[in-house]
Amino acid sequence: MNRLVALAAVPLAAAMVLTGCVPLAMFASSSGSAYRGLKSDWGTYVASRDVNALCLTPKLRLAIWDFEGHFGRKVVMNSGFRDESHNAAAGGQDNSYHKKCMAADFQIPGVPKSELIKFAMSNDSVGGLGCYPARDFIHVDVRDRPRGYRRPVTFSGC
Repeated sequence: MNRLVALAAVPLAAAMVLTGCVPLAMFASSSGSAYRGLKSDWGTYVASRDVNALCLTPKLRLAIWDFEGHFGRKVVMNSGFRDESHNAAAGGQDNSYHKKCMAADFQIPGVPKSELIKFAMSNDSVGGLGCYPARDFIHVDVRDRPRGYRRPVTFSGC
């Protein structure tokens, strides 16, 4: 009987976690000229056909949904999963979280980059944050924060 209760608890717990953020993300808008012509890869808009949005950890997917729900608009991913050669070509670090399906570079059309950064700084799901000068997207990863960090590890101009 205890095993049956434990088996039933897992889907129930997952449903409870997901209902906290999925509904808002589901209603995020993708209307307007900024989305016209973009491909959707596994439910995520991508900036080019080279972007892999399939390989995202559940924690990263939930973080992206947090952004979509908060701003009411769908993200457009500039970079998701990268294999070794793609990561090298993009100038990524050897230990890149993109290679672990734990990072995404994205923007939200109509939302200033400064607002994305501000939200990322207050979002407990975001472990790492990159803010590239002269780029309209941010890097978000879901690494574990070092002990004592109340905000994401930041790099590249944040």
